[in-house]
Amino acid sequence: MHVHDDVFIGGRWVRSASSARIEVLNPATEEAWASVPDGDEHDIDQAVRAARSAFPAWSATSPADRAAVLHRLADELDARAAAMSRIITTENGTPIAESGAAPGHSAAHLRLTADLAGLLDSVDDRPNPMAPGHTVVRRVPVGVAGLITPWNFPLGLIIIKLGPALLAGCTVVIKPAPETPMAMRALMDAVAAAGVPDGVVNLVTGATDAGTALVGHPDVDKISFTGSTNVGRIIARTCGERLRPVTLELGGKSPAIVLDDFDREMFTRNLLRVSMRNTGQTCKACTRLLVPAHRHDEIATLAGEIVSAAPMGDPFDPATFFGPVVSARQRDRVAGYLNAGHAEGATSVTGGDVSTRFDRGFYIEPTVFSHVTPQMTIAREEIFGPVLSVIPYHDIDDAVAIANDSPYGLAATVFGTDETRATAVAERLATGNVGINHYGSNAAAPFGGHKDSGLGTEFAAEGLDAYLQFTSIHYQS
Repeated sequence: MHVHDDVFIGGRWVRSASSARIEVLNPATEEAWASVPDGDEHDIDQAVRAARSAFPAWSATSPADRAAVLHRLADELDARAAAMSRIITTENGTPIAESGAAPGHSAAHLRLTADLAGLLDSVDDRPNPMAPGHTVVRRVPVGVAGLITPWNFPLGLIIIKLGPALLAGCTVVIKPAPETPMAMRALMDAVAAAGVPDGVVNLVTGATDAGTALVGHPDVDKISFTGSTNVGRIIARTCGERLRPVTLELGGKSPAIVLDDFDREMFTRNLLRVSMRNTGQTCKACTRLLVPAHRHDEIATLAGEIVSAAPMGDPFDPATFFGPVVSARQRDRVAGYLNAGHAEGATSVTGGDVSTRFDRGFYIEPTVFSHVTPQMTIAREEIFGPVLSVIPYHDIDDAVAIANDSPYGLAATVFGTDETRATAVAERLATGNVGINHYGSNAAAPFGGHKDSGLGTEFAAEGLDAYLQFTSIHYQS
């Protein structure tokens, strides 16, 4: 049992002002293995004060120097990769085949972000097309940024915020999900080892009260949040009242459209990653499988065979694809959706219930539902578990209409042999990201959702801009 009573503020571990605790469970064994502070308003205030105090010096460093810090932090993540992967799997049940890549991917993101330093170094001098003179546009950091992340990818989702925030010259306060605080504690050790100046990066573990205090703190200049759409709306209201910039990466109910000419082998190879990565606990998972009506039964059967053949069990087994979901609460939530699917007339091709294969652990049987209509609950709401719904369509216009008939617009996939035709379908989808025959985001391209899936973007130069504001200095000539 790892018991901690401290939070990371001002470059060191300091005792939390809160006496409340968060118990961290192993989802595969249901055993408590760690305990951390449930941080309160005082902890958040101290962290924000430290970040504010560190801001002038950090923002005054050169972009090249800040990039060097990101490279050192990337090196520290690589050096700690095995230990960090074990922590992630222990605290949220992510199969080690997935979590094992997380530190390396995070390090790569930091290095790619560091390579954007030239955008901040260059002089943006623009002639005035309407009068004599010119303007120098300066990019300046927005200030203190509050970074709030969920439990499903506890390291990667903070790194894609932390990297651009630091390169921009911002200082930060991190508030991770209560289910997964331990990976962030390990990250703070890497931050210290990388020589990040005191107060530039701060961590307060906690639940709702800590998050509310961070969002509402008057000395926070920017919020970046990844999580549910419902919580995102609450954060957006607070930021709107304070006229504070906010980035929101929210929920999804993404479609995967299977065209009549799809490649069966490619579909078989990629379906699991497209639709059920991380035991389905992925915001961009394409969990609505739209198929030609005349091939519905064939493709539903194929999907069921693919899913049922994927190994399920101990998340520390490298062969495991499906581990437990993160908590008993999440298991029960997913089970409620399975019950709704049965009650509303869907047919389970495989799975369809809580797993009884294991004596312990929060396991759900990976499920494929067929004969799903677009208005069923399982076709409308984000389940965040290993559940795939097969929905028939009549023609391409019908497929596009079904795909776009959602309040969400985060991701999509189009399966088809004719890439030109598949791309034409992709271009009609009301979503921020579309994969052709696979789904995988690109760290060099913007990532963001449309509609209820969020505001703003992450990744690449566009993600860096989210932590900057602009000052135009005008000259006569």
